[in-house]
Amino acid sequence: MDLNSDRQLRIESGLPDEIESIAQEVIGCAIAVHRSLGPGLLESLYEHAMDVELAHAQIPFARQVRLPVHHRGVQIGTHVVDMIVAGAIVLELKAVEAIHELHRAQLISYLHVANLPLGLLLNFNCATLRDGLRRVVNTHWQRLHAAPPSTTPHHAVPESQRSSQ
Repeated sequence: MDLNSDRQLRIESGLPDEIESIAQEVIGCAIAVHRSLGPGLLESLYEHAMDVELAHAQIPFARQVRLPVHHRGVQIGTHVVDMIVAGAIVLELKAVEAIHELHRAQLISYLHVANLPLGLLLNFNCATLRDGLRRVVNTHWQRLHAAPPSTTPHHAVPESQRSSQ
């Protein structure tokens, strides 16, 4: 297997490389927690273990983050997400029998409320964490942060070629 094989296995997300790199580190931390604790414990224990693992890896994070929720420009309340990593990734931790489409839909809502690009749904109640991992990309965030189209008209003359008047 060549050194670039892991890049070949990745699906192109369109996210900045820095966010992808942090996501890979976070997944590595989650795998370490799962290998250490195994399945079957309470979600709160996995959350505390992720604290330890992320701190050990020197990855910035915040737990139980309260986010304002708005509707038509009016704050209607707040919602608490499990973790936000590096100001870019929402972690939604689970210890359930199976991940359902509702869990994924909830994570999409959290990403919109937080206005962050990536969410990781981590279910620690699986034989292997790979079976309990879901990545969710906030396509709304991508549209907002896409490079704007060029505003330079096609007929514009570069400044270096303009004559002085």
